[in-house]
Amino acid sequence: MKKILTGVIGAVALAISAPASAADLAARPYTKAPPMIAAIYDWSGFYVGLNGGGGSAHACRDAISDAGFPIVPAIREGCHNSTGGTVGGQVGYRWQTANWVFGIEGQGNWADFSGDNIGLFTGFRHRTRIDAFGLITGQVGYAWNNVLLYAKGGAAVVGDKDDILTGPGAAVPGTLLASARETRWGGTVGAGLEVGFAPNWSVGVEYDHIFLGHRDVNFTNPAGALFGGYRISQDVDMGLVRLNYRFGGPVVAKY
Repeated sequence: MKKILTGVIGAVALAISAPASAADLAARPYTKAPPMIAAIYDWSGFYVGLNGGGGSAHACRDAISDAGFPIVPAIREGCHNSTGGTVGGQVGYRWQTANWVFGIEGQGNWADFSGDNIGLFTGFRHRTRIDAFGLITGQVGYAWNNVLLYAKGGAAVVGDKDDILTGPGAAVPGTLLASARETRWGGTVGAGLEVGFAPNWSVGVEYDHIFLGHRDVNFTNPAGALFGGYRISQDVDMGLVRLNYRFGGPVVAKY
């Protein structure tokens, strides 16, 4: 009888304690998941990069003197496009305020733009080659997170090599008659679209136009004697693909 009574008391105690244990478990505090953090791309900082693409330089020549004697009026010898490829690099700094991005950049490129035409009056072959150029520009752009659209403008310098050769009707076509080499300064404007595709890395496309105006150039023959003078007008259009690496943090956390 004593054993039966002990078992009954134990069963009653277990039944009473079970709801209490369940209530204790339910009363534990709920822990809320941490808030989501939005990653905002930051374009600020120094950057370096590479670029490559192609371009075309449009040049026109007017003969203004012959062996030092003026030609009045000037004689139009025609125009041509010098086309080819280019590769180079750039370095710059950008800072971002809200969605607006401002910057300054220096760019230097090797180029192989060449072309020629046959003179309308003389029948000479006029050839122009650009073998290098540099740009110093300011930038202003608008960013949609990791996408940046920008415009640029500033100064440009171009290395030009101009030749005059015998034309197709000469006894020996293509013989060098005279040449001139010059460094020409001008202005430039452009626009680009750049996308940040990985932390600190971005890739983009850019269009640039270089204004070189016109300049009077004296040509000398292979012996160094004055051959004649020409007024040369020129401008350049280019399309480039660019890859940049930016120094600094890639994102800013925003709650």
